[in-house]
Amino acid sequence: MQKVLLVDDEKRMLELVALYLQPHRYLCKKALGANEALAYLEEEAFDIILLDIMMPDMNGWELCREIRKVSDVPIIMLTAREQQEDIIKGLNLGADDYITKPFNEEELLARMKALLRRRIPKSTIEVEGLVWDEERFELTYGKHSIKLTPKEFLMVGHLMKNADKVFTREQLIQLIWGFDSETEGRTIDSHVRNVREKIRQSGFPIDDYFITVWGIGYKWVSERE
Repeated sequence: MQKVLLVDDEKRMLELVALYLQPHRYLCKKALGANEALAYLEEEAFDIILLDIMMPDMNGWELCREIRKVSDVPIIMLTAREQQEDIIKGLNLGADDYITKPFNEEELLARMKALLRRRIPKSTIEVEGLVWDEERFELTYGKHSIKLTPKEFLMVGHLMKNADKVFTREQLIQLIWGFDSETEGRTIDSHVRNVREKIRQSGFPIDDYFITVWGIGYKWVSERE
């Protein structure tokens, strides 16, 4: 049974989300606000956190920043706000995903399962015959080896390992070039175009998997769209 920390300033919402999750074998701990959540995090470990944004005293963005100082636990932000800048801000602060209220129960469960699956480290990933092999530093499709630069290879691997998670250009720069890099967003766009073209030439349906999330960044989907 996996442990979920629910964080919201509305008791009714905590009860509702727990009611959704408990029949699916999730053990729910309910924190009424950020301070209570931090107290629980000092006492025990959780497999995933569902975090509301709009809370008094310390909002969800601030709490996400505090959590990321000490833990890489998956975080899904729950919010009634859909503005693009809110989504980008949450992702840049370390959130793994977001879902807007009111949300569909099945969608929430699917997003949670996808995040929890990604917690398992993999050195080799295979999707419809496309194989990313970290130990061999090689990407192949069928009998064809796809020649990527080191940074292109790392980008593809990171996206495949974290299927369905949206990465902003800034996040990809930090992950691949480092925090002190002066690389700009258009460099990411150029690498994406090159990667897509090289993989497309092998015959793999790259455009069905390597998706542009307009105004935000990129993601690799676990199932073809």
